[in-house]
Amino acid sequence: MIGSGPNGLVAAATLAQAGWRVRVLEAQPRPGGALYSVESTLPGYLHDVGAAFFPFAHVSPALQQLRLDEFGLQWRAGVYESAHPAPDGTCVSIARDIDRAAQSFGSDGEAWRKLANWQAAMGPRLANALLAPLPGIRPALNLGFANLVRLALAGMSSAAGYSRGLFRSEAARRVIPGLALHVDLGPEDFSSAALGLVLALLAAGGGFQVPVGGALAITDAILKRLAQFGGQMQLNARVDSIVVRKGRAVAVRTTGGDEIPVAKAILADVGAPALYLRLLPENSVPGWVRQSIHHFRYGWGTFKMDWALAGPVPWIAEEARQSAVVHAGDSIDDLIRFTNEARAGQLPTNPYLVIGQQSLLDPTRAPVGCHTLWAYSRVPSQMPGGWSRCKETFADRIDQRIEGLAPGFRALIRGRAIFAPDDLERMNENLVGGDLGGGSAQFTQQLFWRPLFPYFRYRTPVRGVYLCSASTHPGAGVHGACGYNAARAALRDLA
Repeated sequence: MIGSGPNGLVAAATLAQAGWRVRVLEAQPRPGGALYSVESTLPGYLHDVGAAFFPFAHVSPALQQLRLDEFGLQWRAGVYESAHPAPDGTCVSIARDIDRAAQSFGSDGEAWRKLANWQAAMGPRLANALLAPLPGIRPALNLGFANLVRLALAGMSSAAGYSRGLFRSEAARRVIPGLALHVDLGPEDFSSAALGLVLALLAAGGGFQVPVGGALAITDAILKRLAQFGGQMQLNARVDSIVVRKGRAVAVRTTGGDEIPVAKAILADVGAPALYLRLLPENSVPGWVRQSIHHFRYGWGTFKMDWALAGPVPWIAEEARQSAVVHAGDSIDDLIRFTNEARAGQLPTNPYLVIGQQSLLDPTRAPVGCHTLWAYSRVPSQMPGGWSRCKETFADRIDQRIEGLAPGFRALIRGRAIFAPDDLERMNENLVGGDLGGGSAQFTQQLFWRPLFPYFRYRTPVRGVYLCSASTHPGAGVHGACGYNAARAALRDLA
């Protein structure tokens, strides 16, 4: 296994559980990739490095089969899952309690109730269909023809168009486009409604839950399962190349000069360009495949911040004070402006934010009476003259953005940590340009085209080499499906 991000660890544990001898080679001095937690601001304040709330936690077959609760993994949920306040005082929020959410949606409460009831009727079949390897005929049939058609119609819609057709109030209309911007999908982009709708449905179902003790607790639990079945973890072991003979992978070479033989397979939890253009010998990959991978696109950069706070964020909207996640996006038009600025290479003037309030749900994250806060915005991967010139400026802009929705916020700040896109890539080379999703989520790079046709089922042109990162279907998110599906493909091929 090359890399120990969540997909890599899930794949490794799955193979070890099936009886394979597994060694995980991780370039960094710690495992987990961006699924980790550190005291980035002040001692006693625990902040998640990357992913911080987990809508797939209780519905992903990849995570379910590892039974991580047996190793002490515990989850917490908020009263509300996703709050969407605006400076005009309006706030619409998603809750797992359908009545509570419908009340929050106000005049659009009945429209939301229909969505939530639809989600409840589909239950785990939705996640099974979304996370299965393509073409996924059986999970799709289990989901039902009517549900497939309804999801497909959303899949061909923009988030803005879908929301305007579904809801009447601007407060409700900004919810699905705001959720779609978790990746590089603007409100007017083709198919952007699909992701926004799926995240809304997941929030209404299992919710945006957080693990007690931080994202690190998930990594630790998977590592314990891996160790239980004899899997080995080797840190500070950067793979420099894969050795291929007669069309089959036979070994990996590390930068330290070691050549490690491979008995069965290599699974790579790295970006598609890293595997095809760096690790595999050029003569082992067809020229048209290499050319296609040269066109593989990463998504927007991510600008991430952590705060150590003296108390909870004083949101004007009461629902935001009880929500696991808060989304700052004033309206569809505001989100469109944000998208256009980011794509034009500009610092957004009114940053869209995804804000995590983990310590509201898990008090172990901060000293008694204090709180952590976690947030990110989408930004250009690079800025003229480098991010160091404008990092503090944009961080102040984000502080001001939250202050506008929660007067008194800045007075609570005891410390903050700032991570521009280049900081994130230095921390984890899979976060190319600060992209947390392993590649763009645009329609042309999804489904059968992720990472390229016909290699969308984790196999590669080299026998015994499998790609299991978020560069494969179903893409971004801590669901472990990319790793799990790749491991199952290897087990079938090499049974």
